[in-house]
Amino acid sequence: MNSVPHLHALLTIAAAQSSLSSYWHSFSGQLVNFLRELSHHNSFILAVMIPYFILMAILGIYGVHRYWLLYAYFKNRRKVPGPPPEVSKWPKITIQLPIYNERYVVERLLDTVARIDYPRETLEIQVLDDSTDETQQVARACVERYQALGLPIRYVHRSDRAGFKAGALAAGLESATGEFVAIFDADFLPPPDFLRRTVPYFNDPSIAMVQTRWTYVNGNYSVLTEVERTFLDSHFVIEQGARSRSGDFFTFNGTAGVWRRTAIDDAGGWQDDTLTEDADLSYRAQLRGWKFIYLPDVECPSELPIGMNAFKVQQTRWAKGLMQTAKKVLPGVLRSDAPAHVKLEAFFHLTATACFPFVVVLSLLVLPVTVVRFHRGWFLSMFFDLFVFIATTCSFSAFFLAAQRELHPRSWARSILYLPLTLAVGLALSIRNAKAALEAVLGMRSDFVRTPKFQIEQLTAVRERKLYRGRAGYMPYVEIAFGLYFAFTAVYSIQHRNYGTAPFLIIFVWGFLYTGFMSIAEGSWDRLRSRFSRRTGPEVADYAACEDPGE
Repeated sequence: MNSVPHLHALLTIAAAQSSLSSYWHSFSGQLVNFLRELSHHNSFILAVMIPYFILMAILGIYGVHRYWLLYAYFKNRRKVPGPPPEVSKWPKITIQLPIYNERYVVERLLDTVARIDYPRETLEIQVLDDSTDETQQVARACVERYQALGLPIRYVHRSDRAGFKAGALAAGLESATGEFVAIFDADFLPPPDFLRRTVPYFNDPSIAMVQTRWTYVNGNYSVLTEVERTFLDSHFVIEQGARSRSGDFFTFNGTAGVWRRTAIDDAGGWQDDTLTEDADLSYRAQLRGWKFIYLPDVECPSELPIGMNAFKVQQTRWAKGLMQTAKKVLPGVLRSDAPAHVKLEAFFHLTATACFPFVVVLSLLVLPVTVVRFHRGWFLSMFFDLFVFIATTCSFSAFFLAAQRELHPRSWARSILYLPLTLAVGLALSIRNAKAALEAVLGMRSDFVRTPKFQIEQLTAVRERKLYRGRAGYMPYVEIAFGLYFAFTAVYSIQHRNYGTAPFLIIFVWGFLYTGFMSIAEGSWDRLRSRFSRRTGPEVADYAACEDPGE
């Protein structure tokens, strides 16, 4: 008796699926026919192909610049700082630890800093806490414990968070007594000999800043952290290495470095009008004639974001901040007396995030360009595409792999397995980063959104009880839409026997769908955990610390 309703339900579902499938085939067929008809009009061809060629040319130029960085790195690979000079008297050092809602890592940070090997009588530690949660209680208790043990450490709390990280650092300098200032973010673990390996280089009075290389305690935690590690390794090995060895301007990375106090003051101090206060101060200081040193052999472990949304927050902040810095300091760089190669490198460095809007527009042109190629001849753009492919995709691949080979000469080939996903994620991030870059160009300000840390270093760590919840916003749905768009284009290419482009389109499909669905899944799971925690107790708290205020 009950089989009839069930059969009716199944038939209804099948009919709905058939109707949806028919609608999709009808819509896709009409879209392809519409584009096919347009491809016979010269005006449409020009409207599609001219922007396509222009954008590809711009991206190709930036790709050639990556080859130049590789060339500069290997050409000057022997121009590295020698061993630190002898020190007869260790100078006074202030260690600044800017934190904001870091309840999971603040104790680890203080325990690590307390083990730094440096004369206590010439050491000062500032815990610059802007937290609004129980991080305050944890940090205060740690500071009091170490004060009782004789460590020269002081707790400084601000309630208004004015100027965000830049404001905290500037406020700390008002009472700092050190001749030099070392800065560590909450997720960093400086080794005990950090200061003894960096401070001696300041014997040269022209040196303003010494930057060390980041390493990662959880680089092998997941596929995502493997991708993040690949991105950052290429920056710290190739970019920082090439710029520092070639005499070009390069930047302090916000942490794991030491500054000369007088250089900070001479350059105008910490300023909060960009989201990358580190890059801003770096360029202002170098324009004043100060010199920087990069020490790739001095490693400072850190923790990578384990969640897709946290990773996106970090990348968005860097993309927007770098463009803000470009608007602020690039005119001064170009007007300065710096050598031409320094100005050119500064231009490419500071305007790199301008490529993200170009990538988004280029992505939208993929389908009409594919249709035009098929119906008007592939020879229209084959040679140009080959050049751009070598300049862009191949340059990124060479960039990533060269860094891994320098760091891991015996096992670097393993990173080839992650290369397609690294390229895919990099492309998928272009949507959020394009939005951030355009906001910077338009002068739209936003808060400094921190990247949450959970002290999760191994796969056995329990993330469910360590929750700073952040919203995914609408961007994941845009990313999924782009993924489906590329999927449709890939199917079209395969149907028309354009097999050469299909593998690259599939990589793009994977990147957009992976980042989009991961963000939505994380947001849904975090909300579920947050609701459960409110019923069972305060073990899991609900925080919006990693929300993007622009969404």
